[in-house]
Amino acid sequence: MKKNMTCIVCPVGCQMTVEEKNDGTYDVTGNTCKRGPKYAVAEMTNPTRVVPTTVVIKNAMLPRLPVKTAQPIPKGQIFDAMAVINQVVVQAPVKTGDVVLKNLLGLGIDVVATRTMNKF
Repeated sequence: MKKNMTCIVCPVGCQMTVEEKNDGTYDVTGNTCKRGPKYAVAEMTNPTRVVPTTVVIKNAMLPRLPVKTAQPIPKGQIFDAMAVINQVVVQAPVKTGDVVLKNLLGLGIDVVATRTMNKF
């Protein structure tokens, strides 16, 4: 399998080509830094993403609190993660970095607040 992708590891944005060889290894071309091949192989074998979203917050100045997964989660589990995160309701006050949901989907990854929100 051959895939073209834009590397997002650094600001250069190299256009890379990744090709899986018969022995299960990968050839990566087009990268200008040494981090590109690692990103490309991970994207081919187990793509992950940090998921930013919002949850309901009560007794705060705004109705929604921005949150994100503390680490990347498997791309194929994003919709399942969102179904769980959308059920979360927190109470103000909340500080940036506070855990609003522990162990999302049993992955060992928390969902954390990305904004401080004081009580209204």
